Amino acid sequence: MDRYGVIMAGGGGTRFWPLSRREIPKQFLNLTGKDTMVNETIDRIACSIPKENIFIVTNAVQAPLMKEITDKRIGSGRILAEPAARNTAACIGYAAVTIQKKYGDSIMCVLPSDHYVKIKDVYKEVVDFAMDLAEETDRLVTIGIKPTEPATGYGYIKYNKRMREIAHKVGNVSQKRIAAYPVSDFVEKPSLSIAKSYVEQGCYLWNSGMFVWKTSVILKYFEKLLPDVYECLMEIMEAIGTEKEQETIERVYPLIPKISVDYGIMEKADNVIMLEGDFGWSDVGSWDTLDTLYDADENNNVVFGEQIHIGSKNCIAYGKDKLIATIGLENVIVVETEDAVLVCDKSRAQDVKKIVEILQEQGKEQYL
Repeated sequence: MDRYGVIMAGGGGTRFWPLSRREIPKQFLNLTGKDTMVNETIDRIACSIPKENIFIVTNAVQAPLMKEITDKRIGSGRILAEPAARNTAACIGYAAVTIQKKYGDSIMCVLPSDHYVKIKDVYKEVVDFAMDLAEETDRLVTIGIKPTEPATGYGYIKYNKRMREIAHKVGNVSQKRIAAYPVSDFVEKPSLSIAKSYVEQGCYLWNSGMFVWKTSVILKYFEKLLPDVYECLMEIMEAIGTEKEQETIERVYPLIPKISVDYGIMEKADNVIMLEGDFGWSDVGSWDTLDTLYDADENNNVVFGEQIHIGSKNCIAYGKDKLIATIGLENVIVVETEDAVLVCDKSRAQDVKKIVEILQEQGKEQYL
């Protein structure tokens, strides 16, 4: 069975403001100093799936820049442009019907565009095993990440540790085995106290947002659990490859109910299996996670750009054009861009998106 990658790349990355903007959201940023986040995602999954079989779903506004940035990395016609933002169920459904219509039943590996993976060979082993499971068992397969802290910025997956179904030895990479477990619950982002209890219980993993399944299987779940979304997808599917394709997408897509695949399908499905991923993963979702990309100095400061720090500890400082100098700061984030400066308590990094909301309310489009 042929295998296809689907990279979801329509988000705005508001928690990385002021570096992330509407025209250049997080997936277009070069945070690692090596390449853009989306290109690193392509190169990573290309070890398991041919580049000509990789699709990217993004919004219509970002599509031209996406084509430019990913030039020659993926096959022609592999960028699917959404005319309206309708959340991840629509995004995944659009890709599923496109692959199903053009190539028949296939394995579909869904990945966010802006995550970081440190141990790429183990990542490949896990993804390959996930695709094998999806092909052999008709299961909905997801990948959970072992928590390193009680993070409140991630969703969690609850699983039964006593019901390990399958174990697969990781080739020559390590002596570990990849275990597959039935999923009992998907949990939204918790409070700190609840997150601490999840970590203590040891039966919760972070929800990475990575999914693997057959196109036919996920479409059956759309039909069963999201019939309104399914009806729209079937109308789009019928038009794919005809002269009415673009007109139908632009007319129907904005009518698709806005719902996430987690809430609409994964939380309700009865056939979900989870693999534990231990490959140095981070969603690099906010400024306080930058320490996954850069080594800290002797005072646990993570810095990018020209910096001077006197007596400052546990800080994150990101500069582009100007020198950043601090004295006696602790647990503070400082970000400098051409037209804005962010200063934030490290514990409040998740709230940066609120600044974007206020700028929207005030109509200050020049900062968005």
